[in-house]
Amino acid sequence: MEFKRILMSLFLIAVTLCISFAEKPAQFHVVVIAEHGGIHEPFVMAARSWLQKLSADSSFTIEYIENTEKIDSVFLANCQLFIQLNYPPYMWSWKAMSAFEKYISEGNRGGWIGFHHASLLGEFDGYPMWQWFSDFMGGIRFTNYIAGFASATITVEDNNHPSMKSIPSSFEIVKDEWYTYNKSPRANVHVLASVDESTYRPSSDIKMGDHPVIWTNDHMKARNIYIFMGHDPGLFSNVAFTTLFRNSIFWAATRKFQ
Repeated sequence: MEFKRILMSLFLIAVTLCISFAEKPAQFHVVVIAEHGGIHEPFVMAARSWLQKLSADSSFTIEYIENTEKIDSVFLANCQLFIQLNYPPYMWSWKAMSAFEKYISEGNRGGWIGFHHASLLGEFDGYPMWQWFSDFMGGIRFTNYIAGFASATITVEDNNHPSMKSIPSSFEIVKDEWYTYNKSPRANVHVLASVDESTYRPSSDIKMGDHPVIWTNDHMKARNIYIFMGHDPGLFSNVAFTTLFRNSIFWAATRKFQ
């Protein structure tokens, strides 16, 4: 009888372990690109700390890069999510641009999340504008920004999108630069949220009217989402922002996460 009880105990332990492993989400690999130093470093360091904890809790791995030297088709083949945390759409090698275009257009490897600096589209530091990336972002070009920063209210337009789950219909962003573009990307993208420019504090004349700040391009096969906010490290104390970031990771990384 004692031997049978031991066997039964071992069997129950094995079943429990199997269930435990089965319940864990499939591991995926995330590549995060962010420039070293500069004015966005405090945001990047806060993001890295937050991502480190989330990855440990949620069974995914992270690789950080500071430029596009490594990016090619082989490198992206092992990447289920590419996060453009703080890197503009210029300073990319031709090899990296070609591989990234294929990664997003074909959509059979993974997804993309872009923040803030990713919509700095135009001619900067001697680099031409990457036209494909402009089209990817809705055909926009950067025109101006609120250099002195402002708080503002974000209005959610599609609360049924997986990235917007558990996010209130409106929420406050305390400090950001609020880029403007030559036109609204709305005609070419699926807008998830916009900023109410009448809520700028302090008020500003730098406005564009219809002003989307979170959107996804449904014309691309890869799941993708652009989130304008991404300058101030205080964003990681904002529950709406961290919920949006977390939702977007699991939505964009793999189609298994809804």
